[in-house]
Amino acid sequence: MTDRDLLERIPLSARRVLHIGCDDGALGAAYKQRNPRAQVLGMEADPALARLAARRLDFVTSGTDSSHPGPFDCLIYDASPARWHDPEAMLRRHAASLAPHGTLLARIANGDYWRIAARLLHGTLEPLDDEAAHPLSHAGMQRLLAQLGFVPFDSIGQEIDAPAASRFATALAPSLAALGIEQTAYLRRAAPRRVLWRAHRTPPVPLHVVATLLVPVGGVSDVRVLEPLRALASEPGVITHLSNGEDLPAIDPGAAKIFILHRPALLGAAGLRLPRRLLAQGYVMVTEFDDHPDHIPVLQHPEMHNFRAVHAVQTTTEALAAVLRAQNPEVAVFANAIRALPEPRNFKGERLTLFFGAINREADWPPMIGALNAEAARVGARLHISVMHDRGFFDALETPHKSFAPMGDYAAYMALLGAAEIAFMPLADTPFNRCKSDLKFIEAAACRAVALASPVVYGQSIEDGRTGVIFADAADLSQKLGALLDDPARARVIGTAARRWVAERRMLADQPPARLAWYRDLWSRRAMLDAALLARMPALTMPD
Repeated sequence: MTDRDLLERIPLSARRVLHIGCDDGALGAAYKQRNPRAQVLGMEADPALARLAARRLDFVTSGTDSSHPGPFDCLIYDASPARWHDPEAMLRRHAASLAPHGTLLARIANGDYWRIAARLLHGTLEPLDDEAAHPLSHAGMQRLLAQLGFVPFDSIGQEIDAPAASRFATALAPSLAALGIEQTAYLRRAAPRRVLWRAHRTPPVPLHVVATLLVPVGGVSDVRVLEPLRALASEPGVITHLSNGEDLPAIDPGAAKIFILHRPALLGAAGLRLPRRLLAQGYVMVTEFDDHPDHIPVLQHPEMHNFRAVHAVQTTTEALAAVLRAQNPEVAVFANAIRALPEPRNFKGERLTLFFGAINREADWPPMIGALNAEAARVGARLHISVMHDRGFFDALETPHKSFAPMGDYAAYMALLGAAEIAFMPLADTPFNRCKSDLKFIEAAACRAVALASPVVYGQSIEDGRTGVIFADAADLSQKLGALLDDPARARVIGTAARRWVAERRMLADQPPARLAWYRDLWSRRAMLDAALLARMPALTMPD
């Protein structure tokens, strides 16, 4: 739990990170899966742990004196183990290495912890096992941060035994009342054994990003909403929320706030109720959409207002942006990207698995099924075909070496993809398909699977024969699939090159600054955007 608390708060766009008290380096390694281009340095007082960490991080020193020069975008200070003799002095010594825009994450033993009070009352002052020698109270940590020139952004309690803490506070209730201490406030302060603080040198301007969420289908909600929200929430000053469109979060009226409508259906008068309400509450509204609207029947309704009744639109490709600008001039492109590189799990034997998992490809694969069946018959058990969702494709396969899984969540999809060596990606050349993104290629590449793909869309991203394999027609598919099946070592080289390509070019870690710059720019132009919106959609001024 505690490592996840830390991991989610390291700014995803950080380029240099110093972890003081890095233990075995697991946290830094997990961060580098999210941000492969980041330099993560560590300090660890335990020599054995420092040696383990050195295998995972860019550089690790053993001891309490850092030889790592700043500045750092993020300084992680973990003072929970007893091996740090004086966490306050350590924090003072290293805080100066943080860049002016940087984030400080400090996990400190809680001096207000109720068990410490219990030991004092019982006359036993010995520290708890693995407790820091100098815990800091909530007020003491705030004072220290202020002395070091930091502004706290938030704090979160960790290692909470809520029932035991509650019993202790209840037992103390008469004394707390006599001292004028509110019991609930005391419990909130005293329950955590440790507290994780997040602070900045320069107070960031708060920005609230609220989003609705389409019912998750095939991972579209994860890639376009959930993962970008998590990425943004790690950045200084950003507070994210999910909303069903009915219950809006409580936000100060003057605070900067963006509302993202994920693939909405703003149809007719009823469809204008939410934009009208958001406009009245001062939001800048952004529609998130990643398909060609001209080929979705419901979007052709004359009273569909998905793109006109909002201030701006965000999408995935320049081709889609060109289409959407006909309805709204404020369009930004944020390409689909990978949140974290999974550990490779494929290429463990001579048998290869081909994975096919896609929605709305029923018209794309039939011309290729004969070539797949021919290759499957030629190699027999050396090829297993794993299918998710498309039962028609599965039934058309004539090999006994196949398996089927119904549509699952994004984790299930990525698990099946990660176990495969080849990912099959047929796309017919249609106006709708030409506006699709290359998401399936980057997902496969992240898993070290070879993309076996049509030139439509994927030909713009894949370097044929180096980061994937492009087939022109069924005969070409047969030849190129056969070459991969007959030379698994070559397939692994291609998959490895593709994974490196994604690490260098298509990680979500590269996007938060651009997303935030656009959102803040929209907010700075809110009056102008409001005027343009009302000129485009005067119905938004009418009462419900």
